Amino acid sequence: MEKFASPGKGNGLRLSKRAKPGELLYRAEPFAYTVTKKRLGGVCEHCLRSKDQLLRCSQCKVAKYCNIQCQKEAWQDHKRECKCIKNIDPNFPPDSVRLVGRIIFKLLRQSTCPSEELYSFSDLQSNFEKLSEEMKEGLGYLTRALQMYLKVEIHNDSHLPPGLDVLQTFAKVTCNCFSISNGEVQDVGVGLYPSMSLLNNSCDPNCVIVFEGPQLYLHSVREIQIGEELTISYIDSMMPSTERQQQLKRQYCFECDCLMCRTHSKDAAMLAGDERAWKEVKEAIIKITTPNSQEEWKQALMKYQTLLKNTSPLLPDTNIYQLKLLDLAMDACTTLGLLEEALLYANRTLEPYRFYYSGFHPLRAVQLMRVAKLQYSQDMIPEALGTLKQAYDIMKVTHGAEHSLVQDLMMLKEDCEIVVTDKSGLQT
Repeated sequence: MEKFASPGKGNGLRLSKRAKPGELLYRAEPFAYTVTKKRLGGVCEHCLRSKDQLLRCSQCKVAKYCNIQCQKEAWQDHKRECKCIKNIDPNFPPDSVRLVGRIIFKLLRQSTCPSEELYSFSDLQSNFEKLSEEMKEGLGYLTRALQMYLKVEIHNDSHLPPGLDVLQTFAKVTCNCFSISNGEVQDVGVGLYPSMSLLNNSCDPNCVIVFEGPQLYLHSVREIQIGEELTISYIDSMMPSTERQQQLKRQYCFECDCLMCRTHSKDAAMLAGDERAWKEVKEAIIKITTPNSQEEWKQALMKYQTLLKNTSPLLPDTNIYQLKLLDLAMDACTTLGLLEEALLYANRTLEPYRFYYSGFHPLRAVQLMRVAKLQYSQDMIPEALGTLKQAYDIMKVTHGAEHSLVQDLMMLKEDCEIVVTDKSGLQT
């Protein structure tokens, strides 16, 4: 893998050899990372794994860890921020403020990072001049929030790393940080992987990134020729091309010219059906917040069900807002233990997911695995086995056979195979 000048895009990454779908092209540790505020206390600050019982830092009483080993390994990153967190209690900084704080402490330690192999932190582009005034104003607010957060450790600018511009650093993070997701593609952290910032965007990419804890894995999902540029999708491609362009322009300061954007591919399907109906669903989805109690989940489910009852005659399941509503209803039913009903909603998502995430895509693989678990819970073992096989065929390419989620899938698949074999033996 090598850095090269990508026409019209600045720098890029390409291969010096051919690659088949499913090849691991790069593995990277983060330059700096942190748990998201939303997941604070629910995942280990070091390995980012979810666990019911976590050990709490005795000083700040906020950071939590799986065990003493994780706490020891995390101490270098947590040591100075621990005082900062304790000092602003009961407030807590935004994710980007905590991440930039960690970046500053790392630069002060002058420690190197393997993820700077192809591109260093200092090389990262900020695109500050291209940002909207609204974005610049937001970065100014974050800069002031950082000063308050760090004041117990960084008394004035003379204590910052030499030559560091805090505003530019926030702009770099905005353009270059990655959302770190767990195996089921749920965000758990944010991190900076400088060499991977060389990857350019395509809404129909030839590579995908998945995470195992904070470690990043880059896999090819198509045949890649020698010298062909490696691309990933910066955003979820299941948005109309105009919305994708707006989001990319706002955060990353460029217009995407990939084939999918140039041809407005799948836009008509995304917004199919009655316009008034999908706009109503879109507005409702924007206002939705995550329920915090059993009663709130019940109320949310009633709202989803009412909307679906009203819109199903008017919108196909391929309409992206209808599809998101089906996902929300499935999640609510699963949380409330209404697994039979959850499966009804889940089944309606399968064809739209196949249509929008064709080829090898981690989101489709994860959705198939979720459906398989619901089928398994309803004693639909042959159906679950078939769905798991579909998920595995995708996931071995997007995640790799050694990924913990693939291992979980294989265990469930083996359970299904044992049940199917036993039933066949009984019938014989």
